[in-house]
Amino acid sequence: MDVILTGTGSPLPDPNRAGPSTLVTAGDSHVLVDAGRGVVMRMAGAGSLPAFLAGVLITHLHSDHVCALNDVITTHWVLTQGNVPLRIYGPAGTAQFVDRQMGALEADIGYRIAHHDVLTTPPQVQVTELNPGDSFTVGAVAVGTAATEHSPVKPTIGYRLEHDGSSAALVGDTIACDGVDELAAEADVYVQTVIRRDLVEAVPNEMMQDILDYHSDVVDAAQTASRVKAKRLALTHMVPAPNPDQYGEWVALAAEHFDGEIIIGDDLTTISV
Repeated sequence: MDVILTGTGSPLPDPNRAGPSTLVTAGDSHVLVDAGRGVVMRMAGAGSLPAFLAGVLITHLHSDHVCALNDVITTHWVLTQGNVPLRIYGPAGTAQFVDRQMGALEADIGYRIAHHDVLTTPPQVQVTELNPGDSFTVGAVAVGTAATEHSPVKPTIGYRLEHDGSSAALVGDTIACDGVDELAAEADVYVQTVIRRDLVEAVPNEMMQDILDYHSDVVDAAQTASRVKAKRLALTHMVPAPNPDQYGEWVALAAEHFDGEIIIGDDLTTISV
């Protein structure tokens, strides 16, 4: 199973980092977790496309995690010529969000159906809203869920993906909590969105200070990885995003609390488990 960081950015625009998303491939099964800006282009860079997706998993409805879902839907529809449903899973509110995306695409859908004889119906999208603790399969991948903590964003869900004895925890935006511990326990890789508390605290901007109470700090993520005995810790959605010459500083900070492998995520970083 390969875990490909198809977007390691945050709401802050970055020419080198697409919006939050992660692609997991297991044999012929491709599963996308979140759909931030630029996700379809990064999928192409990873050797995948929306047409290959067995499913899309949404952690929460913050715009930076879902703003390119309409691109995933449209590209899947066009590439499959409308013959394959796109399955989307997420917390309560996902169905309404997808329905509104379909409404926003109404004119485009009409244009394409009028122009292409092979497109006779709108995109087939099947949405399943999840409760924490639900488990299911997407293609060849077993998926488990747990509640995460990103208040006031509610509900939020993290995922544990398993295939042939390998496991990956992708928990989205959250602080350390019991749900993250459950998902990341002894995982081959635990992927965590992180901030650098010390650097954010130094930014004299009220909105930047607001992010401190609902994101894991690097130290929090490292302590979680150590506590639950994860094998690898992958840092993504880093705020403020480090330059490559700063990666060592981030790794050193995490290594004070976790003695496993620590990975700084760039777009298209691939972790094989």
